[in-house]
Amino acid sequence: MISSIFSIVKQQENLRSYSREAVIASSNKKFMSDINVTPLVDVMLVLLIIFMVTAPMMKHGMDVNLPKTEAKVIPGEDERLIITVTTDNKVYIDDFETDMASFRNKLEHIFQTRPNKEAFLRADETIQYGFVAQVLAQIREAGVTKVGMITEPYTTKKK
Repeated sequence: MISSIFSIVKQQENLRSYSREAVIASSNKKFMSDINVTPLVDVMLVLLIIFMVTAPMMKHGMDVNLPKTEAKVIPGEDERLIITVTTDNKVYIDDFETDMASFRNKLEHIFQTRPNKEAFLRADETIQYGFVAQVLAQIREAGVTKVGMITEPYTTKKK
């Protein structure tokens, strides 16, 4: 019986020595503090390719058939406000659709902080003149001092 107790105690001492060695061995190992950036670079390159392919496909602006005239091109300056009137009598301020009820208020709000009060009107050539005149009147009442009409030259062909 005593021999069995000694054998159990000896086994426990052996286990303790193994666990001490394991603790000592694990404390000698250093944690790896480097980040593996290869997967990150792979994902970023894939996203870059996706955006490069899809960016040209994004549609900007509204399709409007502009009237043809023989006028000189106005040189570009600062950021200009473009008001577009489509064939279905929808009015857009830059690329944002607005209704005629709040159109004047929105223009007044936009031109409060701008030093030059000028806007450009793009209207489809098939729109009734009366509706374009209403839009022009709203633009003038909003305090815009200069209104330019955007047209296409005669030499341009429709696509």
